[in-house]
Amino acid sequence: MVDEVEEKPPEQVRGRPFAKGRSRNPAGRRFGSRNQATMAALELLADEAEALTRKAVEAALAGDPTAMRLCLERILPRDRAVKFALPPIKSAADIARAMGAVTAALADGRITPAEGQAIARMVTTFVRTIETSEFDRRLQLLEADQTQPPSSQLTGWPHSNLTT
Repeated sequence: MVDEVEEKPPEQVRGRPFAKGRSRNPAGRRFGSRNQATMAALELLADEAEALTRKAVEAALAGDPTAMRLCLERILPRDRAVKFALPPIKSAADIARAMGAVTAALADGRITPAEGQAIARMVTTFVRTIETSEFDRRLQLLEADQTQPPSSQLTGWPHSNLTT
């Protein structure tokens, strides 16, 4: 008696029908394109934006906490202005003083850790910009030296002043 194994035909795969990184549209969805449902909702709400905003403000003024939070999130900025003395940064050597000022402001409670991190990233980016511009300036000087013709003292025969 021979056991025969029946092979099932491949079924439609649910969930991930394509191998990872492969699809029918390798370019993917165009940047900025929107879902059809989103577009339909925007069309419906386009004429009603003012009325809906007025209704949300009225509900917030009437004491609805969700409406209050919604309105305040739209009014108040997400980040606050940070005021503390940051020493001028003119070269990479100045970063230590600047980071010391950031650390001191953080320790004194004048800025939050997240604000300190954002300022540190900004300082680092600024220093990279300075270093890049300095590198470019030095490279241009070197290239200018290479393209200038050699001076006449170097090209002439050293004993050309001698008479025979």
